[in-house]
Amino acid sequence: DEDTAVQLIEPLRHVLFGHDVMHISGLSWKGKKDLRVLPDAKNAGFDALITKDRAQLNDPRECAAIKKSGLHHIRYAQRVEGMRGLALAIGAVIAAMPMVMQELENATGQRLVQIVSLEPRRRFEITDPRKTPPSAYWPR
Repeated sequence: DEDTAVQLIEPLRHVLFGHDVMHISGLSWKGKKDLRVLPDAKNAGFDALITKDRAQLNDPRECAAIKKSGLHHIRYAQRVEGMRGLALAIGAVIAAMPMVMQELENATGQRLVQIVSLEPRRRFEITDPRKTPPSAYWPR
C-alpha cells in the first residue's frame, strides 16, 4: 500500500525470497485510491497487501473491497513517530513476514493479519570490556 514504508521493500525481498515484493510507487499506482488498488492488485496477480492504514477496516466500503479482492490483508502500526518508530515498525514487519507468508501459503481462503509492533523499550546491552570482559580470553 502507498502508506507502507518504501524502506521495507529491499529487506522483504531478502527474507521473502521467491516472492515478488513491490511497493505501490514501483507499479506507477501512486495516488490511486485503495478502492481501485485492491482489485487492480488482485488482477495483477498479487496475493497480499501490506499496509499501515489503520482506517481501512473501519470503512465499510474498504472492508467490502478487501473482502471482494480476496487478497490477504496484512497490517502493521508505527506507534512511535520519527526514525525510532520507523525502525521499530520495519523491524516488526521484517521479523514477522517469513512466518506470516508460511501461514498464508497453507491457508485456504483469505486471511487478515495484524503484525504486533515492537515495543520502544531498550533492545540492546552495552558493556565496557575493561570493567566486564566478555570472556576469560578477553585481553586485559
